[in-house]
Formats: sequence, C-alpha cells, structure tokens
Amino acid sequence: MNMQEFLATHPVFTYREFAASLGRGGARSGKALDALLAYHCKQGRLLRVRRGLYCTVPPGTDPAACPVDAWLLAAKMADDAVLAYHTALEFHGRAYSVFNEIQYLSQHAVRHTEYRSFRLRRVKFPCRLAAAGREFFGVVEEDRGGISVAVTSLERTLVDVLDRPDLGGGWEEIWRSLESVAYFELDKVVQYALLLENATTAAKVGFFLDQHRQPLMVEASHLDPLRRHRPREPHYMDKRGRGRLVSPWNLVAPTELLDRPWQEPA
Repeated sequence: MNMQEFLATHPVFTYREFAASLGRGGARSGKALDALLAYHCKQGRLLRVRRGLYCTVPPGTDPAACPVDAWLLAAKMADDAVLAYHTALEFHGRAYSVFNEIQYLSQHAVRHTEYRSFRLRRVKFPCRLAAAGREFFGVVEEDRGGISVAVTSLERTLVDVLDRPDLGGGWEEIWRSLESVAYFELDKVVQYALLLENATTAAKVGFFLDQHRQPLMVEASHLDPLRRHRPREPHYMDKRGRGRLVSPWNLVAPTELLDRPWQEPA
C-alpha cells in the first residue's frame, strides 16, 4: 500500500497502523516514516491530534476547517478503547442532548485530550468487570467511515449510565435518552447489572425497568433477580441526598424521576 491509498482508507489512524502498512518488510525506517508524516502534516494533508494519532484531510479541504470525527478519534485513543456512557447513547442515536465530551473505556492510563471544541475522556473499566475478565461484556463492533469501532450495546449502556450518572449527563438527560429506546434485550440488561455486583446499581436498574414495564415489556422474571440484590437499607440515587423513597427498591429517587415533568403537555 502506498501513501495515497493509505490516506484514502484511513480517515483517522495511529502511528502503529501507519508503520504496519507503510513500513512492511523494513522497506522504510522509523526515521523515514516520521519524515513522511511530518511532510504531509506540513502540506496540509494530515492533522496531528496528539503524539501517534492523526486525521486525514481530504484533498481540496482547508485543514483548519476540516471536520474531525471525534468518535473515531476516541476509538483510536487506545488499543482497547470502547465508546461508552453518554457517548454510546449519542453513537446509537439515542441521546437527548449532544455533548462535547467524548467518553471511552480503556484499561490504559491515557490522559484526557482536548482537541478543537471537544474533550476526549478516558474512563476505567468497572473494577468488578476487570477482576472477572469481563470488561468487554456487552461490547459490539460497529462500522464508522469504514473503520470498526467498539461501543457498548444499548443494554450495557442502560446499566452503565445508571451506575455512573455523572457520565450520563444527569438524571433527566439519562431518563429522556433511555425513554427514546423502544426495545432492550432485558435478559442481557439484568445479566450485566448483576455482573457489576453493586446493590444500588441493581436497584436503579430495577426501578427504571419497573417504571417502564408496559413499553419495554418487562416481566417479573426480569425484576425478581434485581430485587433480590437491592440494598437492605434505603440508598440515595442522588448524591445531594434528596428525593422520595421508592420502597420496593429501597431507593430514594430524585423527584423529577417520579413526576417526570418533561412529559407534561406544553
């Protein structure tokens, strides 16, 4: 593969991918590859996002105005990167709002990266999953501009944003986003929620499913395992310590999740 062919098929790429394609068989040294990248950056054919990560500028496009796919960048931030939390909702077209923070899971200690108007934020895999070697449970591969991108499924994302509401945009954003999804594989939702081994998270998932029994076709077989793992004493969903008790789940839920004022007619 020559340089032109590589750039045509790699809108975003890492140095490792570049070296694997252009430096095969030792045809080019590391210095020669570095010089080739530097030349094309200077010519406006490439944008350097950070060390080892580049974007291709289409021919005839002003580099300063060239659109950059932040999801592809996040997917290339680490070799185990998985788009997750609110970013996964956006990727699946189910987020109520669009954020400029792009979240991805990785076991590598990658620094947060600011680029143009967005921020690429690395989040650790949940510790219980890492301990069990189940980090990639509920992760799917999707095509994005000819590049395979790892992203959490809607089922895993439901649980993840309830487990970490700070990464879901807050309770109203989470509820309004999840309520736009017409169908979940509920057995997978329950299985993943229990894998996290967190009583409060199990209760939050149970509370959401219980509240949406009819539209999501939730059955007792989905709720019972979650109910068995709920906290023994009431736990607050909101760290600010506010809300009303939902006794079946031993949760003190924010008032807006119980009243859902956004459903009221204007």
